[in-house]
Amino acid sequence: MTIEIDTGSGFCFGVTRAIGKAEEELQQGRPLYCLGDIVHNGREVERLQQLGLVTIDHQQFARLQDANVLLRAHGEPPATYQQAARNRINLIDATCPVVLHLQERIRREYESDPAHRRQIVIFGKPGHAEVLGLVGQTGGTAIVIEGVEDAARLDFSRDICLYSQTTKPLDTFRSIVDFIQQHIAPTATFTYADTICRQVANRMPHIREFAARHDVVLFVCGHKSSNGRVLFAECQRANPRSYMIDSPAEIQDAFFAGFDKGALSVGICGATSTPKWLMEQCRDFILGSTTPEP
Repeated sequence: MTIEIDTGSGFCFGVTRAIGKAEEELQQGRPLYCLGDIVHNGREVERLQQLGLVTIDHQQFARLQDANVLLRAHGEPPATYQQAARNRINLIDATCPVVLHLQERIRREYESDPAHRRQIVIFGKPGHAEVLGLVGQTGGTAIVIEGVEDAARLDFSRDICLYSQTTKPLDTFRSIVDFIQQHIAPTATFTYADTICRQVANRMPHIREFAARHDVVLFVCGHKSSNGRVLFAECQRANPRSYMIDSPAEIQDAFFAGFDKGALSVGICGATSTPKWLMEQCRDFILGSTTPEP
């Protein structure tokens, strides 16, 4: 059996930066809170909790005073910063620079149109932490769409300005752009900005190629990860023998059934929220505990 861990998988720059900031603060020995899970991977969250990081929600955040709070890579709306100022909370802002730049663009777009004649549209997942931060730049007025079907409900007689959550699929974004261009009224304008992070988008063709060259693929990913679900779908398209797991405990002998043990090739990959150490644990589990059936 050969096992390959995908060198292109693992934390993106934004997540690496946020976790680095958390570890640096925790080394100071003082209490540190994180507003929401620092990353959509339960195993990494547990590791940091053991180091002292306390995860809180927005209701708990509103009750805090004189505390140190980490803002994760997803970013936060302006209301979070205002609440922190009122409660004398020291923010350690780990918002991904790519997300921060997108927030600024959307805020400028919103402020440049005081009458709000333009529809600011965000291609993203409703309720996702990053999307909440983006919508917050528009006073809650931005319209969130998940695909072409949602785009069909826009008012094509009014100007439209389209942005994207940084981790959404590029192909779907392009389909939305094409659809709006075909339906926008001659009297209205349509502008769009491809704001998808290339560090994420470039993983799509890579992970397809990686999955296709192995007999079995284990995609290691937290169940909350939107990015993970998108990348896993690409794995399955390239290789139907792809399985999503969030820990070595979910690895099953049945995954490897039907292959010659001596010739079996296993690929291990993951999302932008998957730590390398967890993929390595999955490799070690297979080598030590799993016997593929012939």
